[in-house]
Amino acid sequence: MIRKIISLTAIAIAGIAVTALVAQDKSTSEHNTLTKSEKADGWKLLFNGKDMSQLKGYKKDAVGEKWQIQKGAIVFTAKGAGDIITKDQYEAFEFTVDYNISKGGNSGLMFHVTETEKTPWMTGPEIQIQDNVNGHDPQKAGWLYQLYPAEIDATNPAGEWNTLKVRVSPKGSKIWMNGKEYTSFVKGSDEWNAKVAASKFSKFENFGKPTKGHLCLQDHGNVVKFRNIKVRELK
Repeated sequence: MIRKIISLTAIAIAGIAVTALVAQDKSTSEHNTLTKSEKADGWKLLFNGKDMSQLKGYKKDAVGEKWQIQKGAIVFTAKGAGDIITKDQYEAFEFTVDYNISKGGNSGLMFHVTETEKTPWMTGPEIQIQDNVNGHDPQKAGWLYQLYPAEIDATNPAGEWNTLKVRVSPKGSKIWMNGKEYTSFVKGSDEWNAKVAASKFSKFENFGKPTKGHLCLQDHGNVVKFRNIKVRELK
């Protein structure tokens, strides 16, 4: 009887483990894909959860080895990983990415980056990514760094996933965090130029000047994860 009970218990535990594994695999498989409507609307998947063939390192041919794919996400694993940029360049576009930042962590999303300067942020404006509670930077997640802040905080806590979306167009640009609109701006407008002139970026001649460039995910020395990286070019 005791052996039978032990056997039944073992089977039950194994069944729970298998169920959990299946649930985990199902959850992972739901990410890094495009829906039929997204495909119809012209969205392109930049990361399929298996390889980083559409991405590369800044001024390099490939993504650094210290960025690794773990459970369907691109994960920063050690200092010196380097910034990641898209192989293709984009002018007017919509871009969305899920990020998971570590406690106290910091990263960023840049756009219209060109490989002409020492670092991506010398040309590409940065949308801040950080832990808003324990982070040390006064610029909060979802803000366009030193240029356009947001009046709300729609971020989830460190260790949880957030969805950051940006639309960049000559007619007007917007930033959303977890579906909440954060701010809007017109790149190159008088207001934009005044804000740049009052920021630390004023000393960089080419900052914000390119109208087409790479998208960039920043290595800021902290653990961060990315998934569901998608872009749609706008006409």
